[in-house]
Amino acid sequence: MIFGIGTDICDVRRIRASLERHGERFAAKVLAPGELATWKARSSRWPERGVRYVATRFSAKEAFSKAVGLGMRMPMTWRSCEIAKLPSGAPVVVLHGALKDWCEARGLYAQISLSDESDYAVSFCIVESRPVAQAALPAQGDAAAEAAGALRPAAT
Repeated sequence: MIFGIGTDICDVRRIRASLERHGERFAAKVLAPGELATWKARSSRWPERGVRYVATRFSAKEAFSKAVGLGMRMPMTWRSCEIAKLPSGAPVVVLHGALKDWCEARGLYAQISLSDESDYAVSFCIVESRPVAQAALPAQGDAAAEAAGALRPAAT
């Protein structure tokens, strides 16, 4: 059953301006530790790719926060929601700490889609719920998602 839907569009130019003004401090506020490491690696090779990486993660976290109905209020924080990718390249929501506990207690799992162009990043998130007795997070047989603590549906 659908619990909530969220979408967000982010102006890449605003993210670029924030990174120019605040540098790594801005990235560290918005990105989880794993995302921060990826951002640093991408930025060192191609700075514009690093800007777009932050913009897509910013947009995805906003979309997720809307879908769960919390906005940016506890237990939702920038760093407790990580957007990782599966070996296939598909994006996946990985939760940490109190936010992970909050979602697991409600049997919630998320589907996320992200995209970017030169000036905009956009994300769409669907959060679904299962009765807690049926929720098995992460999906059975997905070792990469399981290792990352991904918020994925149970196999039925």
